[in-house]
Amino acid sequence: MTAVSFLDRARDLLRDFPVVDGHNDLPWALREQVRYDLAARDIAAPQNAHLHTDLPRLREGGVGAQYWSVYVRSDLPDPVPATLEQIDCVRRLLERYPADLAPALSAADMEAARAEGRIASLMGAEGGHSIANSLGVLRGLYALGVRYMTLTHNDNVAWADSATDEPAVGGLSAFGREVVREMNRLGMLVDLSHVAATTMRDALDASTAPVIFSHSSARAVCDHPRNVPDDVLERLPANGGMAMVTFVPKFVLQAAVEWTAAADENMRAHGLHHLDTTEEGMKVHRAFEEAHPRPVATVATVADHLDHMREVAGVDHIGIGGDYDGTAFTPDGLGDVSGYPNLLAELLQRGWSTSDLAKLTWQNAVRVLGAAEDVARDLRATRGPSNATIGELDG
Repeated sequence: MTAVSFLDRARDLLRDFPVVDGHNDLPWALREQVRYDLAARDIAAPQNAHLHTDLPRLREGGVGAQYWSVYVRSDLPDPVPATLEQIDCVRRLLERYPADLAPALSAADMEAARAEGRIASLMGAEGGHSIANSLGVLRGLYALGVRYMTLTHNDNVAWADSATDEPAVGGLSAFGREVVREMNRLGMLVDLSHVAATTMRDALDASTAPVIFSHSSARAVCDHPRNVPDDVLERLPANGGMAMVTFVPKFVLQAAVEWTAAADENMRAHGLHHLDTTEEGMKVHRAFEEAHPRPVATVATVADHLDHMREVAGVDHIGIGGDYDGTAFTPDGLGDVSGYPNLLAELLQRGWSTSDLAKLTWQNAVRVLGAAEDVARDLRATRGPSNATIGELDG
């Protein structure tokens, strides 16, 4: 079978089982680039010059559901209002493009959107700093539609260690475990991307609902602390959760790890945050890359991670979380949200079945959210909202 035939098969499959992508940073890109002026970045039209994401390319890529990240930087002095602004951005996108984007709060909403031919739009908060150590704020985010929270971003929070910060509490503190329990009671997925391996293990011990990794790859394939160790992947079947492979080159290609460290240091030397995707930030990125050609990840690089994750965790416990508009660089063949068929074509060439791919793209993510809803329904029947504070539990 030719490469074109594999690509045709991939596109056919996506018509029935579209991609549920675990993480897209379009709201933050809109904040940084145009201060939420949605007319200035009208995603109904191609935005190739500015963004990885627009509606035509989402359609071309076969995306059927998207967790929009309502990420805010962990160094902001008051992250809660900024998180609310991010949520407002997603809501405004839904109001502006109702023919294409469907609000989704549940697995049933995801299926309904698929039946209507619309893209189910969910929200995920990236980093426990967004709740400011308050379970009341956590409940508020859930009420506003947030359906997962990443326990940390790049920096520790007071109750959980990050993968890319110095260990402080050794995983989850007592309050951190209470955060997990309250998320279980609400039906908010516990997202373990960005957290330290100790935090991953503590969260799996504490959670009675499936967990997710919204955008993480395999540490055995690329030794970066943002990736998932095999012993954690091995626990996903018993937990019922899933790990959603990410496309970020510095997390999937070992040669890119060292290069990215140098590129990040160059950004800081220019007085910029290393995640800056503004025009100024991208100009600095491009100049560095011109002087120091970057190692290039490919579709095959990402497929290597999925092969490994399927072997260790099982095909029922993997998914896709591209991290588009949250990374300066992308693999060849996965340059924007139109690229998902290329990944599926590569997996078909490697012998993945259509039933395997249906689980990878759609079925696993819908099942996991539905299972979290089932757990929450049972917990709410026996337990009310937690009034615990970090001072009471952690001292």
